[in-house]
Amino acid sequence: MARERNERPERDSDLTERLVHINRVAKVVKGGKRFGFAALVIVGDQKGRVGFGHGKAREVPEAMRKATEAAKRAMVRIPLKEGRTIHHDVRGHHGAGKVILRPAPVGTGIIAGGPMRAVFEALGLHDIVAKSVGTSNAYNMVRATFNALTEESSPRMVAAKRGKSVGELMARRGQAAEAAATE
Repeated sequence: MARERNERPERDSDLTERLVHINRVAKVVKGGKRFGFAALVIVGDQKGRVGFGHGKAREVPEAMRKATEAAKRAMVRIPLKEGRTIHHDVRGHHGAGKVILRPAPVGTGIIAGGPMRAVFEALGLHDIVAKSVGTSNAYNMVRATFNALTEESSPRMVAAKRGKSVGELMARRGQAAEAAATE
């Protein structure tokens, strides 16, 4: 068991953790108030894998530890274009939270607010423009961002679904652009 603990940090050492939100709740009991904490944590390898987790405990460090473990278990792979941006515009929503993500040219940076910025930094995106509409609730914004990112698809994924090669898809895309330009 002790050996297993020693091996874990080596494997997880390339992961970055970002604390997004801490919520303090109070339970009123006979002797006064008992405080509890809930933490929302984003974990990513900055190479296209990211996850989020939620943990609750009586103390902040324990809540963060639980949230980090949950985030590591829930990591998903997102296809990135040139390792710096997303492939296409995408929308996501969760509850009242709606997000719009757009790819951006080199040098734009991460133009996003609050919890979305933490997700993009942990994911390894360098150029993206994002807008959140609706709620400013950190939990719903993170879930909406993940909803949008999981709908992201690369040309390779689309080609595999259609049974074509990436070259065929890109050739057709070029022909369609030329046809539109001549009209």
